[in-house]
Amino acid sequence: MDKKLKKELKVIVLSVVLFIAMLIVDRTGLCPLVFDNRLLSFLFYLVPYFLSGRSVVRKAFLGIKNRQPMDESLLMTVATIGAFATGESSEAVAVMVFYQVGEWFQKYAVGKSRKNITNLMDIVPEEANVEREDGTVETVDPDDVEIGDILIIKAGDRIPIDGEVIQGESMINTSALTGESVPRAVRPGDQIISGCINGEGLLKIRATKAFEDSTVSKILELVETASEKKSKTENFITRFARVYTPIVVYAAIALAVIPSMITRDPATWFYRACTFLVVSCPCALVISIPLAFFGGIGAASTIGVLIKGSNYLELLARLDTVVSDKTGTLTEGNFVVSEVEAAEGVDRSELLRLAALAEGMSTHPIAVSIREELSREFPEQQLNMSCVTNVENVSGQGIIAVIEGKKVYVGSEKLMEAHNITYKRATDDAATIAYVAVEAGFLGAILIRDQIKEGAREAISDMKREGVRNVVMLTGDRRTVGEAVGRELGVDNVYTDLLPQDKVSKVEELIEELDTRGHKEGTAELAFIGDGINDAPVLARADVGIAMGSIGSDAAIEAADVVIMDDDLRKIASTIRIARKTVGVSSQNIAFALIVKVVVLILGALGIANMWAAVFGDVGVSVICILNAMRLLTVKK
Repeated sequence: MDKKLKKELKVIVLSVVLFIAMLIVDRTGLCPLVFDNRLLSFLFYLVPYFLSGRSVVRKAFLGIKNRQPMDESLLMTVATIGAFATGESSEAVAVMVFYQVGEWFQKYAVGKSRKNITNLMDIVPEEANVEREDGTVETVDPDDVEIGDILIIKAGDRIPIDGEVIQGESMINTSALTGESVPRAVRPGDQIISGCINGEGLLKIRATKAFEDSTVSKILELVETASEKKSKTENFITRFARVYTPIVVYAAIALAVIPSMITRDPATWFYRACTFLVVSCPCALVISIPLAFFGGIGAASTIGVLIKGSNYLELLARLDTVVSDKTGTLTEGNFVVSEVEAAEGVDRSELLRLAALAEGMSTHPIAVSIREELSREFPEQQLNMSCVTNVENVSGQGIIAVIEGKKVYVGSEKLMEAHNITYKRATDDAATIAYVAVEAGFLGAILIRDQIKEGAREAISDMKREGVRNVVMLTGDRRTVGEAVGRELGVDNVYTDLLPQDKVSKVEELIEELDTRGHKEGTAELAFIGDGINDAPVLARADVGIAMGSIGSDAAIEAADVVIMDDDLRKIASTIRIARKTVGVSSQNIAFALIVKVVVLILGALGIANMWAAVFGDVGVSVICILNAMRLLTVKK
């Protein structure tokens, strides 16, 4: 709790104590000389009234002065002045004091829900230590760090810029960004992101991005703009309050004037009009609905998920279809040799050596995985690329190279069949298979697989449990590989052999299909999960774009609406749960507030409910709605 809030609390407590003491003295008749005298009673009650309500009265008069009077301050001021005018001084003070109690409670609740998000605002270090060429260390503003600068990161320092570790080893605390408390080990050659805290070791890192392009800067930009993108519910409440407040003011005037002319009893109807004004104050809706969505965004941030606006929370709550890229999203994107099937009489090391030599100049992930497997299994084998000549890359089939005077074929079934080579077909549908042959003799097959990402299968299962009806995987891989991975993950539909532009078209088709289930009416939405720069167009086209923040490209994160900071797909289901709870809480608040207010308004107009009932209808309802909204802060990870 900040100093300002503490100061306001002291004033409110003093006001409440004074008011209750006066009320007891007034109702028990302990001081008839004062409280039986209307003028003296009025003057005494003015003390707690102005002690608690001077800011409200001031705001009301400023609103009138600036020609923007129609707000809750005007309603409270007019209602309390009316109560004083009718001789109900204690009720006038009760309205103002308890209104301020509700206002303070709202500020406290906002501060509590804001805490989860403002913790992210502390991830920016105020300075960076740059090592110059002469060995001296200069302390500069992070904005002044240039790409290529060498930074010194001491134990306990927050990392100011994205970079590469060039010296030292340490454990890095990433909890501020990812919500995970387990530190991550880093050593020379590892990439390191800004906003994390260095552990006990001293690190030297080379800046790979300017400050404005670093992770920490991107996060701050997302956080600062999140509140600008309001949900449909918030926008409705804002518009509702603008129309609703003038209507109730004019209705209160009508209630005070028209029945008075008929009954010749203006005091009674004036009091009822004041009661009407108090209970009609839209505080419960104006405060609790934005608070619920703000709390939802805060709850998501605690698990390392950044949501760029409360409008996306509403969309997440109505997800029907989730579409995902495969490589790098559902799978690791790191190809490794899963099996080597050598033909009878063929040495395993020779099979790998020839394949590695043929693929020796290629940077393709499959070629890299074959060379890495040879190095891992047979470190004594050194590749002598001088014995490789006449390398031919056959598009869509593989490579043909002359090695030590013999023609070597490394590639797919099509390559073997095109050169009439008899081969033994491998049976692993989920693997990419490189068949190897020398001249016309088949040597064997090398099976390369992209590993399923940890938690991916569980994430898909969790999403379905949260009500997602259809999970779709898009991939550029061949059909057998894509379908095998899809079966292993438990997705509903797999579309293969897709180019980047094909993914956009496929998402368009899926959105058209959703129109039959309520997409146009806003009851069935589609989300796309991606990580690469080629996913940016699809992320932008989907109703909700979800990007992997840790390994995701800048373009993907920029185009996305939701960013998962540590790439843990299991957090999507948690985020959907938070979104649905947020929308549920806001709907509960709207229904509860409107029902109570309508009932008390009717009873007040009929003279059954007095100003005390109106105080509950305003402040009581507001506090209950705020407490309900604060439940979002307890969402479990």
